Amino acid sequence: MDQAQAVEQLALQVVTVGDQVINLGDTAFMIICTALVLFMTPGLALFYAGMVRKKNVLSTTMHSFFSMGLTSIIWAVIGYTIAFGGTEGPLGPYIGNFTKVGLSGVINSAFGIEGHYMPESVFAMFQGMFAIITVGLITGAFAERMKFKAYAIFAAIWVIVVYSPMAHWVWGGGWLGANGVKALDFAGGTVVHIASAAAALACAIMLGKRKDHGTAAIQPHNLPMTILGAGILWFGWFGFNAGSELAVDGVAGSAFMVTHLAAAAGLLGWIVVEWMQHGKPTTLGAASGAVAGLVGITPAAGFVDAVPGMLIGFAAGAACYFGVKIKNKFGFDDALDVVGVHGVGGTLGAIATGLFASTAASGAVEFLGGTNGLFYGGGVEQLVRQLISVVAAWAFSFIVSLVILKVVDLMVGLRAEPEAEETGLDLADHAETGYVL
Repeated sequence: MDQAQAVEQLALQVVTVGDQVINLGDTAFMIICTALVLFMTPGLALFYAGMVRKKNVLSTTMHSFFSMGLTSIIWAVIGYTIAFGGTEGPLGPYIGNFTKVGLSGVINSAFGIEGHYMPESVFAMFQGMFAIITVGLITGAFAERMKFKAYAIFAAIWVIVVYSPMAHWVWGGGWLGANGVKALDFAGGTVVHIASAAAALACAIMLGKRKDHGTAAIQPHNLPMTILGAGILWFGWFGFNAGSELAVDGVAGSAFMVTHLAAAAGLLGWIVVEWMQHGKPTTLGAASGAVAGLVGITPAAGFVDAVPGMLIGFAAGAACYFGVKIKNKFGFDDALDVVGVHGVGGTLGAIATGLFASTAASGAVEFLGGTNGLFYGGGVEQLVRQLISVVAAWAFSFIVSLVILKVVDLMVGLRAEPEAEETGLDLADHAETGYVL
């Protein structure tokens, strides 16, 4: 092949969207990562469903699976434009412009930076998968006692008025991320985990305790299902964290590495503490510890090296073990420990990012503002930024979620009837049973 033929052949491989040349490797990588993040939601459904009683296995599974439908449509119609519609205008720091309603124009535009452009349609769907699982996470708090119609209304409103604005604050050019406070959240410590945990706490408070909570043993009905769900979450989390780099490069590889190591360390951290406290390690503890490690590393994944990643994971596993005990001390019924795992783990991870973030690990000197975390000579500046983001995320999501829940309660009522709770929400809400024996 002569030089002219080689140039012609190369030209045939160039794909453009709008005025930008698309990086085919990055695009393929992001399509795979998008599918991995979607796969996490069925994994979450299994993880949660195994921990409830068998009379509620289908209703709990339905919570997560239904989000794949409801949240996807809301994200396409209005959520994406609120999160990533642009920052022009007086409200730009808080919500995006409404230029992308109904995903208008995304099939003819590209997203990324020079050399790493992908079709904006891929980016929009990648971000949509985050919204889907965030809604799913909240449902663990009110499992076994919330009306399905109330959940559907709450979820629809919450995606629009809580999740989408928070995504804009951190990732869409808003006031909390790189263009404002400069808080770091690589893949969703505040936007996903703290936001969902704060909403979960609001749900647990508003709904009250399950009918027989504290008077009868409430045991997981199928722990192998929970272990399988945890394994799927671990697998899908590679797309969640590595994909958040939005490119195939060294940072994506590093995020992949620390994600796995943090999950492994989180499993060990939970088990060590549990073993010391109770004399025996449990399979539920192992699954919960792995998820805790994954939660803890999420905000830091692109900014830390292997050893800090393992330290964060181990600390998250141990801290979340004790975080789960909080509900007993304060008396709220967070059925599947959303606050204890995602709230504690997300908070710890966000703060730890301010301690361990390293420009050497991320290569993102501009994004980090030229600073490192406290332990890498950066002083307290980045740590303060992280603390601001934690307080803002907890306060906004909790307060607005309480308001939404109150409105939904006035509309249709939040709590299932006592008879429905006794029979189980599988029959009451869906006229089905998970098992026929």
